[in-house]
Amino acid sequence: MTQTGRAAHFRENIVLYGALLANVGIAVAKFAASALTGSSSMLTEGVHSLVDSGNQLLLLYGQAKAKRPADAAHPFGYGRELYFWAFVVAILIFAVGAGVSVYEGWLHVEQPQPLRDPAVNYIVLGVAFLLEGMSWTIAVRAFGRERGSSSWWKSIRRSKDPAGFIVLFEDSAALVGLIVAAIGVWASHHFGDARLDGIASIAIGLVLGAVAVLLAREAKGLLIGESADRAIIETVWRLLDQRPEITAVNHIRTIHTAPDAVFVAISADFADELLMGRAESLIEEMEIAMKRAIPELTSIYIRPEKREDALVQPRWS
Repeated sequence: MTQTGRAAHFRENIVLYGALLANVGIAVAKFAASALTGSSSMLTEGVHSLVDSGNQLLLLYGQAKAKRPADAAHPFGYGRELYFWAFVVAILIFAVGAGVSVYEGWLHVEQPQPLRDPAVNYIVLGVAFLLEGMSWTIAVRAFGRERGSSSWWKSIRRSKDPAGFIVLFEDSAALVGLIVAAIGVWASHHFGDARLDGIASIAIGLVLGAVAVLLAREAKGLLIGESADRAIIETVWRLLDQRPEITAVNHIRTIHTAPDAVFVAISADFADELLMGRAESLIEEMEIAMKRAIPELTSIYIRPEKREDALVQPRWS
């Protein structure tokens, strides 16, 4: 990869790289603080940051694999491999992040550790909150540019690029976890009960479990295959409606083969008097017009079909 290519790659993935650098540093600091103070919630937070670091590496790996060109075995490319790794990330958050957090918390509730000076914990939590906040701000700004005027939740549900919303979810969960950990450390010392630190660890695990379930649901939809946004489909309809040679559009079906690649299959009723040669050139003209209007359309299939013989699909079904 050239220097220009590396710079472009970094700009495209600044959210992932920012989160990776923050989480690696935070994980080291949390584990050190846990070793010095014996805090269960700090150990849990260290595992959380370590899992998040691995998740960013998996997403970067998935993006690299997804950019491989199409071949005979995968004629539509490897774009959806990113969705597979996004699903793996959700499983890791649930199994490792949430599982270890709840397990460690339960152990410290059952067998409380002697309390030690919490000053180190507070310092590490403060630094971690600052770094996580910076990563979260980068993720929010990047996702905000993509969502436009849509609501946050609607934009997440409609997003076809899991890297952006996964980092957003992870960083949000991390900030909540840091607040819970701080409350657990404070409460355990204030009330003189080390079990409260373990309860905080369990609470962090439950937060991670909820986030993992949400991410798994979104990743599953992408992995199975989701249609393109309504705006893309409407543009295709409009371009077809402008053609007097087409008497009716029977259906338009789309599916994302990558975050920025869409396959569209069209069934249309052509005018009976249209000659075969003209129909072939017309299809070519329509494909050129569609790709010019919608660069995400990487594969277009147009099938001439009589309306009475076709499975007609309502415009917004």
